[in-house]
Amino acid sequence: DVDECAEGTDDCHIDAICQNTPKSYKCICKPGYKGEGKQCEDIDECENDFYNGGCVHECINIPGNYRCTCYDGFMLAHDGHNCLDVDECLDNNGGCQQICVNTMGSYECQCKEGFFLSDNQHTCIHRSIEGMNCMNKDHGCAHICRETPKGGVACECRPGFELAKNQKDCKLTCNYGNGGCQHTCDDTDTGPVCGCHQKYALHSDGRTCIEKDEAAIESSEYNATSVADVDKRVKRRLLMETCAVNNGGCDRTCKDTATGVRCSCPVGFTLQPDGKTCKDIDECLVNNGGCDHFCRNTVGSFECSCQKGYKLLTDERTCQDIDECSFERTCDHTCINYPGSFECLCHKGYTLYGLTHCGDIDECSISNGSCDYGCLNTMGSYECVCPPGKKLHWNKKDCVEMVKCLPNAKAAPKAQLVCSKTGGIESCFLSCPSNTLFVPDSENSYTLSCGVPVQQGKAQPKRNATLPSCPDSLAPPIKQKARFKIKDAKCHLRPRSKEKTKDSGKQPVSDNCQVTFVNLKCDSSKKKRRGRKSPSKEVSHITAEFEVEMKSEEVSDTCNIDCVRKRMEQKLQTAIKTLRKSINKQQFYIQFSGTEYEVAQKPAKATEGHEACSTGQVLQDGKCVTCSMGTFYSGEHNQCIPCSPGTYQDTEGQLTCEPCPSNDGQGVAGARNVSECGGKWQCSPGHYSADGFKPCTVCPLGTYQPEPGRTLCFPCGGGLVTKYEGAVSFQDCETKVHCSPGHYYNSTTHRCIRCPVGTYQPEFGQNYCITCPGNTSTDFDGSTNVTHCKNQHCGGELGDYTGYIESPNYPGDYPANVECIWNINPPPKRRILIVVPEIFLPIEDECGDVLVMRKSASPTSITTYETCQTYERPIAFTSRSRKLWIQFKSNEGNSGKGFQVPYVTYDEDYQQLIEDIVRDGRLYASENHQEILKDKKLIKALFDVLAHPQNYFKYTAQESKEMFPRSFIKLLRSKVSRFLRPYK
Repeated sequence: DVDECAEGTDDCHIDAICQNTPKSYKCICKPGYKGEGKQCEDIDECENDFYNGGCVHECINIPGNYRCTCYDGFMLAHDGHNCLDVDECLDNNGGCQQICVNTMGSYECQCKEGFFLSDNQHTCIHRSIEGMNCMNKDHGCAHICRETPKGGVACECRPGFELAKNQKDCKLTCNYGNGGCQHTCDDTDTGPVCGCHQKYALHSDGRTCIEKDEAAIESSEYNATSVADVDKRVKRRLLMETCAVNNGGCDRTCKDTATGVRCSCPVGFTLQPDGKTCKDIDECLVNNGGCDHFCRNTVGSFECSCQKGYKLLTDERTCQDIDECSFERTCDHTCINYPGSFECLCHKGYTLYGLTHCGDIDECSISNGSCDYGCLNTMGSYECVCPPGKKLHWNKKDCVEMVKCLPNAKAAPKAQLVCSKTGGIESCFLSCPSNTLFVPDSENSYTLSCGVPVQQGKAQPKRNATLPSCPDSLAPPIKQKARFKIKDAKCHLRPRSKEKTKDSGKQPVSDNCQVTFVNLKCDSSKKKRRGRKSPSKEVSHITAEFEVEMKSEEVSDTCNIDCVRKRMEQKLQTAIKTLRKSINKQQFYIQFSGTEYEVAQKPAKATEGHEACSTGQVLQDGKCVTCSMGTFYSGEHNQCIPCSPGTYQDTEGQLTCEPCPSNDGQGVAGARNVSECGGKWQCSPGHYSADGFKPCTVCPLGTYQPEPGRTLCFPCGGGLVTKYEGAVSFQDCETKVHCSPGHYYNSTTHRCIRCPVGTYQPEFGQNYCITCPGNTSTDFDGSTNVTHCKNQHCGGELGDYTGYIESPNYPGDYPANVECIWNINPPPKRRILIVVPEIFLPIEDECGDVLVMRKSASPTSITTYETCQTYERPIAFTSRSRKLWIQFKSNEGNSGKGFQVPYVTYDEDYQQLIEDIVRDGRLYASENHQEILKDKKLIKALFDVLAHPQNYFKYTAQESKEMFPRSFIKLLRSKVSRFLRPYK
C-alpha cells in the first residue's frame, strides 16, 4: 500500500481531509464545507433567512464557518447566538449628566426637577419660568424643541423616532435601539412589533425572547399524540441520532454524516469534549489576543484597548504613541514627545507654568537679580544698572568707580598699521590683537572696530571691553577719517589665499604706526548696467576712522607738545596715503589670530565650495551657523575654534578672542565671558576682592555672597549676624524666626511676611518672594510654588470656519474669580457644531464654576449647553441658535483643569444630517468612538471636511480607513446615504 496522503499524490480538494485506505485513499470535506471530497465548497450557514445560522440578529458567513453579531446596544450571549441588552448606564452613567435609564437595545438620559434635557440628549439645562419659548418647561415637546421664526415652538424627535400626529410626541421606530425588541423588529402603523428567532418564544412583555423547552420544540415539530410514538422516537434516537431531532443534541450547528451527527461551533467558540456543547474561547489567554496593551474577553470575541497617551489603530490591535508635539499649541516653546506622554521646556530666562506655557522669569524679584545697585527685567533676561558716576563691572552685577583704565595692568596690545613697499608695490596690513568687534551689517557690508576709543561714544556697541592700561596721555588723541574706493570688488572678509602670500625675495621697507582705535566700514553698492556684455560693476566704499594717542616720552626740549602732535599727524597722513595705494592695488589685509584677511575681493571666476556661508559662519547640516560665544571663526581652517585659555569671546561670529584681564595665559578654553576667563582665579562664593579675582577676602560676619567673581558681600540687614564668616546665602544669617515656604523674612521688623498675591517662595528662610512668570498671578497670597501662578487670559481663537475656546491657563488649573465671554458669530447660512472632548470643573462647590452657551447674554435666551461638573466622556452637539454667547465663570473655591472646546461652522443645508449624527447614542456608545472625539488630529480632519466639504477629496480612502474605526465609518455611511437618498 502506498500512502498517497503522505506523499501528496492524492487529488483531494484543498478544503478536504485525505484518509489513507488499504489500497487507495478517500477525500472527506472539512467541517463547514460540502462536496464529495475532490470538490468542496463552503457551506453558507447564513443562507437560510429563517434559521439564520441560529443567530438572532446578524449572521456573517466565513470560509468553513460563520459568526453571529448583534446590533448596537446588544451583546452576544454566552451561547454565541442569542443577543442580550447592554446596560449602557453601568459605564460612566451612559455619559448622562444627571439620570441614566437603561432600555432594551438602548438607554436614555433624564434630568432632575427644574432641568430639561438639551438637544445633545446627554446634558441638562436649567428651566426658566417666563415665556412660551423652548426654555420654558411647558413647551410640550417630547424630545427636542425649536423656536420658530415667528416666536412659536416646533417639536422634533431624536434619530430613530418619528413625530406623532399631535406634532409633539415622538413615536419609536425599529431604527432606534432595535425598537426595544430583543430579536426582530417590524415597523407597523401602531409602532414596532417584536418577534423571536425560531428557537425562542416571545415573552409576555412583548419584547424579550425565551428559549423554548425541548418538549415545546418537539411537540411543535411532531405533534406527538401517543406515548407509543414517543417510545418509537426514543428507540430511533438511541439507534441513530439525527439533526432533525433536537438539533442532534448540538449546541450550535449540526451536520448528519455517515457516522452520525457532527456538531460544530461558530468562530470564537470551541467544541467541548462531549462533542455537543460550545464554549466561548478566551482569546486574551493566548498572546494577549494580539493586543499591544490591554485585552478584554467578550462572548465570541474580544476587544483591545490602550494605555493613556496611546491610541488604538484601526487594525483594532496596535497601540500607537500619540505624538502630542505634532498638535498645534501643545507647548509655548519646546515640546519633547515621550512614549505615552510629553514634556514642555522653556527657553533660557523663561519658566514653565500651567504645564505647557512659558513666562519670562523676573530675575529682579530674586534678591534684586544679585545686582549691586539697580535691576532691570527684560524678556528672557535682565540687566543690572549703576548710579551716575559708576559703571558696571565685567561680572555684569557690581558697580565700580568710573575708571578708564587699570593702573597696574599689563597694557593691552595695541593695533598696528604696518605698511611696506616691495618691488614698487605697497602693501599694508592692520593687526588687531585685542578689543575687536566684527558686525556683518548685510550681505554686502560690514563694520569692524579694533582697540578702545579714548572717549567711548554712545554709538559704541555695548561690550565687555577689557580695560586698557592707564595711558600716559597728555592731550586729546589725533583723529583722522579717510574714504577709499575699490572698483569691481565686493565687501567680504575672506582669508588671503596662500599663493598671494608668496613675497618676492626683496627685503621690504616697512613703516610702522601704532593706533589706539580703528573703526572700518566696508559697503558695496551695486550699480547695474543693463547691457548684455557688461557684468554689473561693483564698487566698494571703505570708510576708516583712526585715533592715535600722543606719548609723553616723545616730548623733548627740541619738540614740544604741538610739535609732537604735528609729527604724529604727518606720520598718520603718510600712512593713510600708503594705505590708499595699497588698497587700490588690492594689497591691504587685516590680521586676526594669525590669519590675514582681504578686505574686499574682485569676484573670482568660480567661487570655492566653502564660500557658501558668510564670514563668521560655518556650514553645519546644510545650514550656515554663526560661531558661538567662546569660539572664534578661523578663516584659515574655515571652522569655529574655541578660545584658547587666557582669552574669551562674549559675542558670536567673531574673528578672534579677547585677552582676559589677568593676562597670564591661564584659565579654561572656550571662555564665553570675563567671569569664565579665570575660573580658578575668580573669588569663590563667600569671598570678594576689588576686581573679583584672587587674592580674595572672606565675607565678614553678617554678610554673604552666593556668587563667584564678586567685588562685595551683601549684608544680612537689621543687625543680623551670620553663623560663620564666608557665608554664601541669606539662609546663613541668624534670623529671629525661621520662615516657611510662601513667606519671606523682613529684616527691619524681623517677621515672616506672607508672599503677596502674584509671587511665591518654595524655600525655607528666604528674604524675598519670586514674582510669577510672564503675566500670571496667584489666586491667594502665601503661594509656595510656580504652579500657583495662573494666566488670567481667556484663551481661544474664534475663526469663521473653525476655532476653539479654552479656560484661562489651560491645561493648568484655571484661576479663581474669573469671567470669560466669547461670541461666535458664523458667516451667513452657516451653523455651529461643537465638540466638548472633556471638561474638568470641580463638583464639590455647588455649581460654583459654570460654562454656559446660549443665544445671548440674556438668562432667558435659548440655551444650547451648560455644565458645572467634570465630564470625561466626549459630547458633540449643534448650536440651537445661529450665534452663540459663551460664558465661563469661576468662584474663589476649588479649581480644575477646565476645558479646550473646538467648534466648526458648516453649511446649513447639512443641518439635518449633522444633527442626525450627533444625536445618535451610537456615536458615544463604544470606547473607540469616544476616542475619536478626543483625538485632536481626527477632529481636525472631520472639522476640515465639515467646514469645506470639497476637502473630503484631499483624504484618500486609505487615509480614512487608517484614521477611523470601521464601526464609525459604517455609522456615518448609513447616515450620509440616507441623507442623500432623495437626490439619487
